[in-house]
Amino acid sequence: MKEKVLQVIRNSQKSIDAMKIMRTIKDDYSKEDLEEVLGSIDELLKEGEIVSKRDNCYMPFERSKFKKGKIEITRSGNGYVLLPERDLFINKQNLKGSLNGDTVICEVVSDKGNIYEGKVRKIIKRGLGNALAEVLIDSEGNYSLKMLKDLPFKVVLDSGEEVGLLDGEIVKLEVVAEVGNVIYAKVKSRVGHKNSPDIDILKIVAEFDIPYEFSEKALQEAKLMPKTVLPKDFEGRKDLRDKEIFTIDGSDTKDIDDAISLEMLQNGNYLLGVHIADVSYYVKEGSALKKEALERGNSVYLADRVIPMLPVELSNGICSLNPNVDRCAMSIEMEIDKEGNVVHKELFRSIIKSRKKMTYESVNKVLKGNCEEEYKPYEETLLQMHELSKILKANKTRRGEIDFVSSEVKLIVDENGKVIDIKKRVQDLAEQLIENFMVVANESVSRTMTEHNVPSIYRVHGSPSPEKIKEFIKFAGMLGCHIVGKIDYNNITPKDIQNILSQLENHSAYELLNKHLLRCMQKAVYDTTNIGHFGIASTDYTHFTSPIRRFSDLELHYIIGETIFKQTNNAFCEALKQNLLYITERISETEKTADDCEHEVNDMKIAEYMENHIGEEYDAVIDGMLANGFFVETDNLISGLVKLETLEDYYTFREDLMAFVANNKKIAFRLGDKVRVECIGASKEQRTVDFTLVKKVKDGNN
Repeated sequence: MKEKVLQVIRNSQKSIDAMKIMRTIKDDYSKEDLEEVLGSIDELLKEGEIVSKRDNCYMPFERSKFKKGKIEITRSGNGYVLLPERDLFINKQNLKGSLNGDTVICEVVSDKGNIYEGKVRKIIKRGLGNALAEVLIDSEGNYSLKMLKDLPFKVVLDSGEEVGLLDGEIVKLEVVAEVGNVIYAKVKSRVGHKNSPDIDILKIVAEFDIPYEFSEKALQEAKLMPKTVLPKDFEGRKDLRDKEIFTIDGSDTKDIDDAISLEMLQNGNYLLGVHIADVSYYVKEGSALKKEALERGNSVYLADRVIPMLPVELSNGICSLNPNVDRCAMSIEMEIDKEGNVVHKELFRSIIKSRKKMTYESVNKVLKGNCEEEYKPYEETLLQMHELSKILKANKTRRGEIDFVSSEVKLIVDENGKVIDIKKRVQDLAEQLIENFMVVANESVSRTMTEHNVPSIYRVHGSPSPEKIKEFIKFAGMLGCHIVGKIDYNNITPKDIQNILSQLENHSAYELLNKHLLRCMQKAVYDTTNIGHFGIASTDYTHFTSPIRRFSDLELHYIIGETIFKQTNNAFCEALKQNLLYITERISETEKTADDCEHEVNDMKIAEYMENHIGEEYDAVIDGMLANGFFVETDNLISGLVKLETLEDYYTFREDLMAFVANNKKIAFRLGDKVRVECIGASKEQRTVDFTLVKKVKDGNN
């Protein structure tokens, strides 16, 4: 009956009342029939399939002014309803009790310019989101749940779900049923015991639904992988084992997916080879390994561990370009002239043997004139590579590549996973060399796909919205940096952003302004339509160079094998296009999830570190403001909040000035000001650090 009711409502040109629905279904109806129709209407309303109007008439949800989707709650307490066309912002005052993961119906309250805001009208399905619980077992063996976060309802285990659970075990739940103010839940996954040494990280991983263990089928496939390259693997590949090929990575890297080579040609040009692990040769289409790789989307790099996209038999074994062993690769060789232009390129399958596993630290010594003995045989090649790296960088700068200051931190942990130091992640000469080589390889592969007119995955980055750039220029002016030069806001170019950054360069609050300008940029995503990459000012860009840790690259290798290296038919390409629409959406989501998880783990680890530094003082810069206080970043890269209630005097927040004003109407604190602060609190559970003001050092904008 419910399906019949829904069909009648959808077929009606106007909203329709219950009696008309009943008569449309059945002329000669009974009281029981009418009660069944009314019950179906109630169910459809609860499920969000229809909406009711004030005249007790009903219409299909898709024809209403409302929006429906899952809500994602951010750390600020505000939310976003995830919609296909554009995410809808929900202020925390308009959440109506909805939690992360709930499916909600919303009303759009503002859709002007860059503002797309709504309010929750109804929660149609509880999701429990990232809620975790501790299992409690009393002396009589009775089970109950202690939720790790406060919820506006009671959660109980569904009957029979307690089998095998331990007292103190942390579990992730999913909803079975909702009755009144009680949620009946079952265990979705077992996270670990509360006394486990790594439970804090495991809880965050569980919150983000990142798979931690591989399926039995995927593990079995991994165990059957060969340990070495076999004679049959040479078929259809160029043998490059006599070439000087090596890798450059971090000292603790075990999943090595890129190697490089360089030759000088007689015409003075460079022949750069970028050789990438041919993971697609081992991870076959339709396998459990590939299915699981797509579910994960990418490897996740956390403070003291990696959650790999592929089992170690592949990621650290047969696919890793370890030194002095034969490996299957996909290579691209590029002839590059003295201006940094790729004048010829060739993409092919290969067999390589890396001569050496180099580290960034040691290569940096070579490039700075302090070559260690074991690197002497490679010194000339490395110096030539450095020259090519500078040429490629100059080329990118000329076309408009944007250089933002990195604010990434690196957590130094001991053998127990405890943070012992926090450092800024640096991009030294060797790191820049690898980045420049990987960018030109990614661009060259992307152009190859475009030239062959085959479906592909592109790494795209759209231009920033005019409104955000206008707001930023106004914001910079408030800090005393007035941007000069005309900008066509209908056609913002990378060179416009380059020009803005160059004018900020000598400002005392440069890093703060740089950070705020970066926030104005869109996020790079994966797509099947090539709109180019704004940040690196590239018309063609993809991800080809990391198939061990990114599904995008693995899938691209598969596409290359089925299109560039084979004669493909139109039917295959059409089917591939449809499949890639789902894949690009999926891996863009998993990338965001991995980034968010990494940030949460970092925040937790930093708060844990600061729990042992309460009472200590730090120099800091004010880099954010709220009505109830301001955020600071210390010289040792710790971010935290100074609450107004901890200050001695009374201040008023002026949002138009992004400043706090004292009783005498003078600005007391504003963004960019340098201050001395004391750590007064830290909580790894809340993942927060609190400071109080010791003194204002000086006006950061003078």
